[in-house]
Amino acid sequence: MAAEKELEAEGQGLTRTLKDLFAGAAGGVAQVLAGQPFDIVKVRLQTTKQYTGALNCATQIWKNEGPAAFYKGTLTPLLGIGACVSVQFGAFHWARRAFETRNEASSPLAPPNLSYAQYYASGAFAGIANSVISGPIEHVRIRLQTQPHGAARLYNGPLDCVRKLSAHEGVLRGLYRGEAVTILREAQAYGVWFLTFEYLMNADTRRNGIKRDEVSTPKVAFYGGLAGEALWIASYPFDVVKSKMQSDGFGEGMKFKGMRDCFAQTWRAEGIGGFWKGIGPTLLRAMPVSAGTFAVVEMTMRLIN
Repeated sequence: MAAEKELEAEGQGLTRTLKDLFAGAAGGVAQVLAGQPFDIVKVRLQTTKQYTGALNCATQIWKNEGPAAFYKGTLTPLLGIGACVSVQFGAFHWARRAFETRNEASSPLAPPNLSYAQYYASGAFAGIANSVISGPIEHVRIRLQTQPHGAARLYNGPLDCVRKLSAHEGVLRGLYRGEAVTILREAQAYGVWFLTFEYLMNADTRRNGIKRDEVSTPKVAFYGGLAGEALWIASYPFDVVKSKMQSDGFGEGMKFKGMRDCFAQTWRAEGIGGFWKGIGPTLLRAMPVSAGTFAVVEMTMRLIN
């Protein structure tokens, strides 16, 4: 009897994880389609000095490369970010349930609610798990977004980019360049992201005396948008260093020896402001993208449950 209950619990856990992964994938597709035009402006501002600001960057891209340029490199994230967000939500809820089980075992009479430190830790775990996928995906996207336009372009598409990056110094030092700072960024970013969203949702349910699935969709989207703003404010300097490293040259054209060297050179050359270049369009993008992601994930979970 005990063995049957254990098998049933394992089956339920697997079902919940599959649902989390599916809902996350749906949210990831929404995230890419809404955020890609903002993302290319952010990357260009982070990695070059030819633009005076976000509006000037967007205007020049439109004028010189056409409107389709705002979706350069979209195929890779469209396929990959769906997987990334799927992993984020799957890993977050797996870690959350592990903490709930631990809390319940230590205090059987109390509800197994997570502390906010545990919410942050669950989000950080999700970010680290996600970094294995997001590191190379974002590297390819950045290369495609920053390559010369027209006949001077370096890569014919995502697969050609993967092949050429891997050929330089191997997969780990080529395709996975900047992975250390990616892990730091993902842990901090998604720790804060999930913590902020869960705090706002929990505060709403307590304040109004309702269940989580009774929180209205506009509120879910608004809380998700605020979580997106918090994510970028908390992790943006790591993202700048990541973009600089992943758009850097190879061999004699390499400017940065590693993450620490990139931090040091950015500080010496640009001061603290160098770590916040492109923050304007990033925060402008964060609200609708994060709002759409959480709204789609939350509504998908309600439908499939």
